[in-house]
Amino acid sequence: MGQSTFPVPSSGSSTSTVLPVNASSVILDGSLTSASTYTTTVNGNGGIAYLTATDNPATITVSGTAYSVPANTVVASKAFGASTSVTVASSGFAQTAPTTFTASTMPSSSAWDGVAYGLISSTNYYVAVQGSGTTAGAYSTDGINWTASTMPSGGSANGWLNVAYGNGYFVAVAYSTTAGAYSTNGSTWTASTLPSSGQWYGITYGLVGATPTYVAVAAGTTAGAYSTNGSTWTASTMPSSSNWFGVTYGNGYFVAVAASTTAGAYSTNGTTWTASTMPSAFLWYGVTYGNGYYVAVQNGGTTAGAYSTNGTTWTASTMPSASNWFGVTYGNGYFVAVAQSTTAAAYSTNGSTWTASTMPSSKSWDSVTYGNGKFVATAGTTAGAYFAQSALMPVNFGIYNGPTTIN
Repeated sequence: MGQSTFPVPSSGSSTSTVLPVNASSVILDGSLTSASTYTTTVNGNGGIAYLTATDNPATITVSGTAYSVPANTVVASKAFGASTSVTVASSGFAQTAPTTFTASTMPSSSAWDGVAYGLISSTNYYVAVQGSGTTAGAYSTDGINWTASTMPSGGSANGWLNVAYGNGYFVAVAYSTTAGAYSTNGSTWTASTLPSSGQWYGITYGLVGATPTYVAVAAGTTAGAYSTNGSTWTASTMPSSSNWFGVTYGNGYFVAVAASTTAGAYSTNGTTWTASTMPSAFLWYGVTYGNGYYVAVQNGGTTAGAYSTNGTTWTASTMPSASNWFGVTYGNGYFVAVAQSTTAAAYSTNGSTWTASTMPSSKSWDSVTYGNGKFVATAGTTAGAYFAQSALMPVNFGIYNGPTTIN
């Protein structure tokens, strides 16, 4: 079964070696060794419980509330009594190189131009939007099986080009319009309005101090925009009238790149931007941040890429093939880039040295994201793809009864 469990003992020690202070008895202990999740019913004493994990991290869900339990730590739960549902899941993933992607199927034949991942109320959501001028959207809880959703507006003037997640909301932007949209689950969307009609290609999420901030950029203009809630937007001004396609956030900076130019830009607040210079005048479409690096890829059919440690000064890198690189993301130790009209993909640990990987079909792979152990990509037509990293095992877990009253 991949786990061992014991009847509720009145005393004894858990397979977890982290022993909580003030624990009165062991409710449950065991080890996930092959199955990545285990669900059972336990009897609490009406007080809090102490949740532990060793060797590898766990997510322990008690009566619908999920608790992230890092390895070798103790986390207190809410109070609960008898017959309470508990699920233990591995929450760590091996840093496996994403070499070969597996095909999945989107719910309709569209140009799926944007995809994002978010964790909302203990549920994993992958959300995709399309740019072919309809109201089609899609969401998935596993990155493999997709369900159609309906965006709040459509038509050839405003295909949805990109989507980002942050602070409990998916936020999407569209083409040649003021249309925006936001959603808490990727299924039900609410319309919003951008401050000007533009080719809104790029959107990202970050923190300005402690303030949640969504930032969007548009092509062929100096138009930018920012929002603290994904609903109400305020105009900002980019440092030049360029084809701003990609924007990301990391380490306190919003960083944007543009197509057909060396123009780049950075901002600490999404409002005031400063110009930077890319290493060459290519179609810089995709940019992301991870592990201390900003990484950009281009769609000009060359082997050019770029990376930066500060978002202001860029260094050229070499992609593994001359492909139309379009989307790039970071997750669990790897940057992953996908390209249009090819099976070519690539991965890197630093954005400088890249290794070729393979998509399941030659499609226009436009977007890629990472979440919950999976790299998930979308393309034109019904094509989707994923690469799943394996869960870290074993997870030795323990759940202990705590005090019946909380001081």
